Amino acid sequence: MTIIYFLLLLTIIIVIHELGHLLTAKLFGVYCYEFAFGMGPLLFKKQGKETQYSIRAIPIGGYVAMAGETSAESEQYKDIEVSDDRKLDNKPWWQKVIIMLAGVTMNFLLAFLIFSMVMLSYGEVQLSPKAIVGSVVEDSPAEKAGFQSGDVILKIIQEDGSSIEPKNYSDMQSFGLGYEGKETYIIDRNGTKLTLEVTPVFDEESNMYLIGIRSGEPEVVKVNLFNCWKYGFNHMIDMMKTMFITIATLFKGRGLNQLSGPVGIYQAAGTYAKMGFSVFLQLVAMLSVNVGIFNLLPLPVLDGGQVVITLFEAIIHRPLSEKIKTAVMAACWVLLIALMLYVTWNDLSRIFA
Repeated sequence: MTIIYFLLLLTIIIVIHELGHLLTAKLFGVYCYEFAFGMGPLLFKKQGKETQYSIRAIPIGGYVAMAGETSAESEQYKDIEVSDDRKLDNKPWWQKVIIMLAGVTMNFLLAFLIFSMVMLSYGEVQLSPKAIVGSVVEDSPAEKAGFQSGDVILKIIQEDGSSIEPKNYSDMQSFGLGYEGKETYIIDRNGTKLTLEVTPVFDEESNMYLIGIRSGEPEVVKVNLFNCWKYGFNHMIDMMKTMFITIATLFKGRGLNQLSGPVGIYQAAGTYAKMGFSVFLQLVAMLSVNVGIFNLLPLPVLDGGQVVITLFEAIIHRPLSEKIKTAVMAACWVLLIALMLYVTWNDLSRIFA
């Protein structure tokens, strides 16, 4: 059954992403040759009025082939004549940007709707506790550093100068994700500001680096049809913050061993599905947010990179050389394939460890 849940998970996220590109492309009159789920050899196809809808053999990824997007599309579908005014490269720059960002917008919209509806179904939501020490773990780095129950955490500073003024424990967890160096905490203890230094230690149970402080009890709020949208949106924003911080830490060379890929997602799909439909939907929402943010990275093979190129071409009033584009995209594909192999190795290492 896990393979079914895995394919369902990918189908929902990929189709909703590519549907965003398709709908906005058609809105602006761009001719779309094909709307495909998966990559590789063709398994099934159905011809629409203009667009071919297809399923391909490798159920990872998908695409919308638009006229004028790349020379490869023009060559692959050379038997189809398309007027210049219906080609993507002849559309105004702002229409191109909207088309390119429509996929990630749909991913975020999907996550927002799922989080909101799941919270509505639960009837309540637990808000992340404020950044106040509820209790201190015995013999932990926090106890040795001098933390006490009731300390209000005003600011956390890492060794490289990165800092945060946390509003709640969710902010603190996101900021400290994968960090194992010394941290400086500025706290308020009964009106007096103190500075405490502490180095987190690895906790095998949570697979995280922790200093040993516990939060207080979370606030429980009743959720109804009117406020579920607010809490669904806030939850999605918190998740986006975590994702952006994670990406930033990766560029600093931290947290690489915590990355996961298709194998990890496959395992998660089966595990979450066993926990119930609403839990599985939350996994769909979480991955939809991740896919959306990942596609915003400024790499030419991703939507974010295409937006950067489009804006740059709009500024210089001429298209970039196809040779340069091809070379950069080839290099990016190599990087992405290397990353995929690395995260797959991570997943397998965790399984057979």
